[in-house]
Amino acid sequence: MQKSNDNYAVKTPTPAEHLAQKEDIKKAVRQILTSVGEDPEREGLRNTPDRIARMYDEILAGYYVDPIALVNDALFDVEYDELVVVKDIEFFSMCEHHMLPFFGRAHVAYAPSHKVIGLSKIPRIVEMFARRLQVQERMTRQIAELIQQVLHPYGVAVVIEASHMCSMMRGVKKEHARMVTSSMHGCFKDNEMTRNEFLHFIEAPRVTI
Repeated sequence: MQKSNDNYAVKTPTPAEHLAQKEDIKKAVRQILTSVGEDPEREGLRNTPDRIARMYDEILAGYYVDPIALVNDALFDVEYDELVVVKDIEFFSMCEHHMLPFFGRAHVAYAPSHKVIGLSKIPRIVEMFARRLQVQERMTRQIAELIQQVLHPYGVAVVIEASHMCSMMRGVKKEHARMVTSSMHGCFKDNEMTRNEFLHFIEAPRVTI
């Protein structure tokens, strides 16, 4: 079953359904190989359909993660009234338009009101939304909205910088072009000083401890 909410789409196939899905992917890959003039039975390609089916299990695993269950056990009451920033979160995703990878770094911040979230959960939220067929704009918004909904902070900010293989390998073929998207909520959207503080954090060089 799949919930209709954009942020909370969770697929829970039975083992039999999961096996059938993998077989469908393998058949589709064999058809693609045949259509481009390859022989799916030659040695180098014989196991490719199975490898791709197993690969999709991993790189699209975000469909099977419940966002609420992911974060609910890691919310803590803490008296803290400064920004929390987690930057340089590496991610890999798949563009839904061409099913080619896009990858880069996400920077996430929030201004706590009453609760904070466990540090590891923010990269996990990024990874959950990245491991779906995506567009960068939607992924940026989904990360910000989920944190806003579970924490109810004074504000949330997300900035994502990514390189897209669909524009590097094909089309305009621009190797060094990067896309930057942002989603600002609450005090980050309304208060220029808070927004600039966040942008300063993510632009500053790493601190060596």
